Amino acid sequence: MYIEDEELRTLYRDASKDHLDKLEAGFLYLEKHPDDLTQLKDLLRATHSLKGDSRMLGVQDAETLTHQLEELLISIDQGERSLTSAFCDCLYHGLDAIRSIAHEAITGEPANVSVFHVMAQLINAGEPEPVSEAIESGERQDLGEVADVSLQANDNTDAILTLPPSTELEPEPDSQPVLETVATKSPSLETTATPDNSHEVYQIDTVRVEAPKLDTLMIQAGELAVTKRRITRRMDDIDKVLLFWESWVRDSLVNRLAFDNPELQVEAGTSAPLQTFQQLIDDRLDQLGDLLKQLRTNAYEDSARLETLSNSLESDILKLRRLPLANMFNLFPRMVRDLAKQRRKSVNLVIEGGDIQADKRILEEMKAPLTHLIRNAIDHGIEAPSERIAMDKPSMATIWLKARQQGNQIEIDVVDDGRGLSLESIKQTALRRGLYQEAELDQMSTEQLQNLVFIPGFSTRTTVTEISGRGVGLDVVRVNIERLKGRIQLQSNPGQGCLFRFSFSTSLATASALIVEVNSTAYAIPVEFVEVMIRVAPQEIFTLEGSPTITFQGNPLSVVRLTELLGLPKSVATPPQLNTTKQSALCVVLKIGPEYLGVFVDDLVDQQDIVLKPHSKLLKRVRNIAGATILGTGEICMVLSPQDLMQSARGKKIAPAAWEPTATQLKVLLVEDSIPIRTQVRRILEGAGYQVTTAVDGLDGFSKLQQEESFDVVVSDVEMPNLNGLELTTRIRQDTKFESLPIILVTTLAQDADKQRGTEAGANAYITKGDFDQSLLLNTLRSLI
Repeated sequence: MYIEDEELRTLYRDASKDHLDKLEAGFLYLEKHPDDLTQLKDLLRATHSLKGDSRMLGVQDAETLTHQLEELLISIDQGERSLTSAFCDCLYHGLDAIRSIAHEAITGEPANVSVFHVMAQLINAGEPEPVSEAIESGERQDLGEVADVSLQANDNTDAILTLPPSTELEPEPDSQPVLETVATKSPSLETTATPDNSHEVYQIDTVRVEAPKLDTLMIQAGELAVTKRRITRRMDDIDKVLLFWESWVRDSLVNRLAFDNPELQVEAGTSAPLQTFQQLIDDRLDQLGDLLKQLRTNAYEDSARLETLSNSLESDILKLRRLPLANMFNLFPRMVRDLAKQRRKSVNLVIEGGDIQADKRILEEMKAPLTHLIRNAIDHGIEAPSERIAMDKPSMATIWLKARQQGNQIEIDVVDDGRGLSLESIKQTALRRGLYQEAELDQMSTEQLQNLVFIPGFSTRTTVTEISGRGVGLDVVRVNIERLKGRIQLQSNPGQGCLFRFSFSTSLATASALIVEVNSTAYAIPVEFVEVMIRVAPQEIFTLEGSPTITFQGNPLSVVRLTELLGLPKSVATPPQLNTTKQSALCVVLKIGPEYLGVFVDDLVDQQDIVLKPHSKLLKRVRNIAGATILGTGEICMVLSPQDLMQSARGKKIAPAAWEPTATQLKVLLVEDSIPIRTQVRRILEGAGYQVTTAVDGLDGFSKLQQEESFDVVVSDVEMPNLNGLELTTRIRQDTKFESLPIILVTTLAQDADKQRGTEAGANAYITKGDFDQSLLLNTLRSLI
């Protein structure tokens, strides 16, 4: 069922989200505190309101299921039922079904919900069926994907602009308050109404504004800031004109003195016209001077007024874009509960600082990183209860999600009390993937070793699960933080837990940048990555392991020309050469995480607040370049990516996109009996640079494996004639030559029992064809080879 009326559809979207949020939070609380029923009345009101909203707008399936949830809550209130884990599963199952139905009413996308099965489960309140049987899409759509589209970058969600309070009209108990109290049709903010013949001012306290409109306003405010700086430059132009006028006046005065000098006097008839002309020039110069001075005074006043208004406008728009972090944090309690139960672990999530206001883009960009970190913590960071007890830890683990604001910086911590990072595992993974030599790893500090986990595709897991181990999670964390121009700090204590700390500026519309110049072209470097600017003399440069190096703060620091990193012609100004007598050169010391890099430039131009212009989709990933901006002079300036500069200086390739070919021809044995699927997967692998040998079934695959033992990985279907994938995996593992050969099973069998059989047979990864996509397969290959 799809709500045709746009206004009613928008109201139902917001109302259903509020009610479903409250219900989910309430269910989570009741499950943890079954003896505390103080919130039950609020939950009953939420179900009653949601039921009424759904009935009024004709969303009958949502009305039916909500009514049944209401009956179950009433039975709890009357003491007829107890809050067991199985009973709570039924409540969550019903809630998920209602979400999907509401999503269909809002978007028109099919919900694929079997209301009959969900109702049967709620009525019986027994052990819940798998979610996939009632919701055929097979996956719960959380708030970030269904109701709370405000966490999407290109959403149409409304933000609420609060105006000065006025008298509120209390709705009747049986009315639908959410659908009636928000007025949106009137173009004005204040009207007069006379309901029931009484004279009462009708004032709209809040108006809903689509979030993209706020984004547009924020961009325009940033552009206004740039325009303000350009006008400031025009002030300099006026000052230059005044200096020219003053010089002209001085020259005129010299001429006047010459006319007044008796020795230079000429015949009266000849000098009179010249003196008249000189007087005219003097008069005009006086008038021009008055006009220029008045222009300068007015321009300064206008510039000051513009700066005040611009700053105020930008500040006010930033306030409008700010939302409580709780809007994002509240997505995680249910996720933690479900994942912990799935992994048979006991985990308590503690949230602090949810009331801190942050720009909505921070909420959008941080959802994915926090999700990855929490999932990783539950999957392989936190120990099983029995293991924790053996280590004298509480059987219930704790994950803390903390936020705090310090000045214009916001910090978010994700902390767990699990096993922490294994430095030895990190070293072995780096060696296995050929990222570093053992001698290089031995020279690294603990902080440097820990930060290797942010390298694209880096994963210490030897097996892949649905929750983690695909080697993409922490790379997503790094990329999203870079978009926010933020920093990551990682601390880990073996056996005690792990801390991820993110910090970023509260202002995301503009950024402060250091403007440098090489080869007469300006480039911008975000100042948050600039540690210091120094001058380096030729004799200070020495060679260490083949790289130019200087001593900085008592430690060796690699240095490089910016022209080399950008692939530009060699600049004659930088840097000083070894064994030469050239003068010292400018060096910008960058700090990216725990690492430093010195970059030689020709000149330091300025430090400015800039508005970053992202690349178009055609130039989505340009190495070393984060985007572009327009300087106050009107000049287009490339904004550099310090992270990419660091990678380029190391001589390491930037992480390729999923479709880019791999650097070496690794050999893959593809075992698949379906011709279309075999052809499709072969094309994907060959397009990524792999050398592929195909087999039509397990028996054919094992035969080819024995004939040619140089395969780097086996990708196999499960259901095949002659020898199925599980049997093939078992037979491969029985041969000692292939005991470490990575095996990936790709199949339609998606039950947990099927995945368990694959793991027991010896498969390293298990990918279901229902979730299959090109990037998943290629990322899994990269993490295993």
